[in-house]
Formats: sequence, C-alpha cells, structure tokens
Amino acid sequence: MISYLEFEKPVAALEARIADLRKTAEGGDVDLSSEIARLEGKSADLLASTYASLTPWQKTQVARHPMRPHFRDYVAQAFDDFMPLGGDRSYGEDHAIIGGLATLGGRRIVLIGHEKGHDTQTRIRHNFGMGKPEGYRKAVRLMELAGRFGLPVVTLVDTSGAFPGVEAEERGQAEAIARSTEACLALPVPMVAAIVGEGGSGGAVALASAERVLMFEHAVYSVISPEGASSILWRTPDKAAEAAEAMKVTAQDLLALGVIDRIVSEPMGGAQRDPAAAAKALGAAIGEELDALSTLSPDKLRARREERFLRIGES
Repeated sequence: MISYLEFEKPVAALEARIADLRKTAEGGDVDLSSEIARLEGKSADLLASTYASLTPWQKTQVARHPMRPHFRDYVAQAFDDFMPLGGDRSYGEDHAIIGGLATLGGRRIVLIGHEKGHDTQTRIRHNFGMGKPEGYRKAVRLMELAGRFGLPVVTLVDTSGAFPGVEAEERGQAEAIARSTEACLALPVPMVAAIVGEGGSGGAVALASAERVLMFEHAVYSVISPEGASSILWRTPDKAAEAAEAMKVTAQDLLALGVIDRIVSEPMGGAQRDPAAAAKALGAAIGEELDALSTLSPDKLRARREERFLRIGES
C-alpha cells in the first residue's frame, strides 16, 4: 500500500479512482479498460509533472518518506554475500550503523551505512538511524580492516544526524564523529559514499568523506535540518520550507556547488515506489565509480579526497 505525502494528494485521488474502477471491472460485465487506461496515463503524467517541480522542502519530505528503502533493503537488492560485523571493541553494538563485508558486481567490499527501520519496533531498535559513538567507532574499525586487506569501502548515508542524547555525549560523540571522518580521509583504498535519504550534519559527514560522493535524485544533504535552521534563525520551526530553500539541500544544488559528484536517478515518484529499481540504479552507479578508482594508488586516493574537500566553497 502506497503512503502519500501531502503534495501527492491529487495523484492519490486519481490512483484511488483507478483502483475502484478495477474492482468494479472484476465483478461486472462492463468493459472499463479504456477508462482505466486513460486515467492511468493521466496519473502518470501528473506524477511526472509533480516530481519534476519539487521544492527543496518537498524533496526533504520525500527523503524522509516512511516507505523509502533503507540500508537493509539496498543490501538485499544491490549487494551480495553480506556478512555483518558488529561491535566497536570498546563499548558495545550500535544498530543505527551497520557494517560488514559484501560483494558488488563480483568485487569484495566493506559496506557501512545507517539503518532507520521501517516500523515502530525496528525504528526504536535502530534508533531512527541516529548513530551513537560506538557506531562511529565500529565504522572506524571496519575502515581500518578495509585498509589492511585492500578492500574498497562503500557507505550508504541516511540519517537525520548523530544521536544527541546525554549518554552519547558522555561516551564522546564529537570525538567519535571526528575519528570516523579522519578514518575516511586516511583510507588507502577507494571509497564511494552515497546519500540515499537524509544526509544530516556531522552524523552524515562521518561516513561520507569519500573521494566520490553520490546522491539520490530526491535525497537531501545539509549541516542541520530545515526545522533546526528555522528554529535558530526565526525562533520557530514553522519556517522550515524557507530554510530548506536557503540552505541548498537538494542534490541538484549540491552538484552545482561541488559538494557531491554525481546524481543517481530515482524511479518516477521516488525510490519508495520501486525500491528494486532504485537499488539497481544505485548498485550500477557505485560499481562504475569503483571501477574508475580501482587503478589509483593510496597516495593519489588520499590526495583526491583532500582536493575535493578543499575545493568546496570556492567561487
């Protein structure tokens, strides 16, 4: 069952009408095929025009869609032979950040990413994708493992931000994020990061400091949420739409600014409408990037990462 966002209500009305006609056609002798086909065409055109003109705030809503695929969905549909490796060897296991060994197109890799969960139970288990210090320290451990065995690193970023709770601060959240960012930049192997949903603040950067950063067409990436920015600037979260516009959170804006390197197209209506197609497109894009990086030396890889981050913000 499709869950519709507020701006998708006209599409929802058309698709509900189509469903009603199909149900009527199944139980009667009236041929409604031509009317159904007409409405299907109209619905597809409306969906295409709607998604062709999304505002930054609407894209933020798509990136947060409750049915949007997450890390485990992409693992199941774009990668093979995933073997999770848990724990930071210091405190414990963090289920918001998952990592391990996997295969992509026959190439063995280390795969790390945020997992938000799909229902109340799994969202609580995965802490809504908000990593704690032990999650980022686990990521560091896995990146060091990748460097030791010469395995490329792939990260799938989807978090509103690192967990801001008191216990996380007590266990060194800021230091853990900094160490994870440092580990990305120091890797002697290729690293490709993909923003697949929300890329929020340092919690995202800690897994996205790669030499190639990809971003789904309707994902968002920012230093703070639009609501948070609105609360700071206007003392109210009600200006979130204006904040999203000003912050340049969309893939299209960030490509123009040089913050990301490539946009991965989503199925019409967003990845949530066809997770399998989205996963296929993501896997193909990551594979192409790894192929392009496979011949570079460790020194060249580190230099490219440094250069791309120093270029950000240049006029």
